[in-house]
Parts: sequence; structure tokens; C-alpha cells
Amino acid sequence: MVFNVSRLLGKTVLITGASSGIGAAAAVLFAKAGSNILLLARREDALKAVQQACVDAHKASGLDKGGQFASIQLDVSDKTAVANLWSKVPSSLRNVDILVNNAGYVVGREHVGDIDEAEIEGMFATNVLGLIAMTQLLLKDFKARKSGHVINIGSVAGRQPYAGGSIYTATKHAVYAFTASMRMELVNTPIRVTEIQPGMVETEFSLVRFRGDEQAAKNVYAGLQPLTGEDIAEEIVWAAARPPHVNIAETLIFPVNQAAVTVVHRAPM
Repeated sequence: MVFNVSRLLGKTVLITGASSGIGAAAAVLFAKAGSNILLLARREDALKAVQQACVDAHKASGLDKGGQFASIQLDVSDKTAVANLWSKVPSSLRNVDILVNNAGYVVGREHVGDIDEAEIEGMFATNVLGLIAMTQLLLKDFKARKSGHVINIGSVAGRQPYAGGSIYTATKHAVYAFTASMRMELVNTPIRVTEIQPGMVETEFSLVRFRGDEQAAKNVYAGLQPLTGEDIAEEIVWAAARPPHVNIAETLIFPVNQAAVTVVHRAPM
């Protein structure tokens, strides 16, 4: 990973969905770059493990700035919890410089007409409404300080719909539209807005989608080398480390054997 690490030294980064996958990997990379990290997710035990990994990564870096880490159990779909977040945040971590809206999930492959209503509401509550709530909470402060960076984790599904993904693709199309509109609204400010759009990434994503069916989750990536959480984390940290006048508006990232949602080459098994 090559970037000007000094641009992230001492910066405070808030990451949602930080207990695993892309969020956890990004937290560790930011820690290596000398940032302070505020970790948010639903799973408290997993968050503590990521926080320790951040501590270890910062210590190994030998940097003399940053190194403040805190983890807070939070479900971004809980409006009250989001509104009351600052009451749980240490005062030294309240001036956030970078918001990484990573929390999100998909469950099921059912077609329209057969989709569970609770699952529809859950995906929209987390993937869309939670992301918007966190952004609104942070953006007020960014505007007041005339500084800040919002990095939203979208998906190729925000560009390309596919059968069996109507609700998830709808949520990610919403993220794409929200992010692009916000970028236009902030064009007269120094605040940066980025959307990272991964293709096939092997994390807990597919395991959740297939409701814990490990074999079904593995089959998604059979015959090819998917992206990893660390691959996307590098893109997040790279975008955050650009010079202040440079805004990575959006970036679409595929493994080499993927060209679209449903255009994939698999080696013979």
C-alpha cells in the first residue's frame, strides 16, 4: 500500500460495521497509518477483537501520532441509538475527520412476491436509512468545521440489478443516488464524498445471505479468486489519503475474473 501516510496521521476515523470483513480490515489499515479509530457494530465481542488488532497494528507501525481506539456496540438501524451516539464516545474522539459507512447486509435470494417483509425492512433500515442517519449526524459537524470525508461502501449491485437480488440492489441503488446527490450538494465546500463499489468480495456477506449455509456461501466464489476485505480496505484508505483537493468520487472494483454482476469466468472444477 503506497500513499502519503502523513495525511492520515492523527485523523479520527469512524467506521460502521467494523466487527468483521471490510470494516475490520479498514480499521487495521487506518491504525497502521496513525489514525484514531472509532469502531461501531452490533457484535460487541468481535468489536473488541478488532480494537485489539488496531492497537497491535499501530504499535507495530512505530508512529507517534494516533493510537486512540474505542469500540461501541451500535446498530445503525436503531435511530435512537444513532441520535445518542455522542454520549458514548470519548471526548478525544468526537471530532471525526472521516466517516466510513460500511454497515450493510443482504439475506436471501427469493424473488419478488416471496420475500419476507421483515427481511425487506431490515435491509432498508441498515443499508439505506442507517447510512443516511449516520451521515446526517456527522455532516453537521463536518460543515461547521469546513472539513471531512464521507466514504460510503456501495456495490456493483448499485449499478447492475440481478434476479434474486431485488431488495439488495434497490438498497445499493439508493446508496449510489444518495451519495451522488450529496456530492453535488457539497460541491461548494471542502468536504469530500466517495463511494467504493466492490464486486465479489469473500467475507461473511454470502454466509449471511444464505442464512448460515457454508457450502452455499463457498459456491459463490468457486472456481475464481474473489476480492478480500483487505483488498477493499486498501481502496478505502487510499481514497482517504489523497491530497485535500482530490476527491475519489467513486471506484468500481472487481476480481480479475469478474466483469459484471453476472459475467464471471470460473475455472473448471
